[in-house]
Amino acid sequence: MSMSKKSKMFQFVNCRIRVRIQDNRVLVGKFLAFDRHMNLVLADTEEYRSIVSKGNKEEKEEKRTLGLVLLRGETVLTITIDGALNKPPPNADRFKQHEKGQGLPGPGLASGAARGLSGPVKGVGGPGLATMAPMAPPMPFRGMPAPGGAMMPPPPGLPTPPGMPAGPHMMMPGR
Repeated sequence: MSMSKKSKMFQFVNCRIRVRIQDNRVLVGKFLAFDRHMNLVLADTEEYRSIVSKGNKEEKEEKRTLGLVLLRGETVLTITIDGALNKPPPNADRFKQHEKGQGLPGPGLASGAARGLSGPVKGVGGPGLATMAPMAPPMPFRGMPAPGGAMMPPPPGLPTPPGMPAGPHMMMPGR
């Protein structure tokens, strides 16, 4: 089940609320978030609890500062609004200049973010360009066709391979 944006609880986010829980404690804090189980997140929370003295039958209220609180929804009895609804943020006038196209006031300089390197960096990555440059074609091995298509003769003292014509006229291609 997902939370709809039209939930009535969304209008109370960032308001001060008062929450009474099962053990009669009252928590007062800024309402930050909730979920489908009604778990609540409160900031700057203060806890109030009533203590009854045995002898006097007199109620005394104790206050304790808790800070950021995650409150289990199962323990919540009541929620009441303790602060103003939809109060504008304290620095809302800062953003009026931005709406007029004047930018936000304050220190700083806008600049574009770099999008990668402008080229290869020396010493970083693979081998240099000279190493990767193409070289002259390799010399053929003996018995392989030469670049012109003729076969090179075998070295002196070795028999002629089968299929290769023998004779002095095949010793030097182009003669």
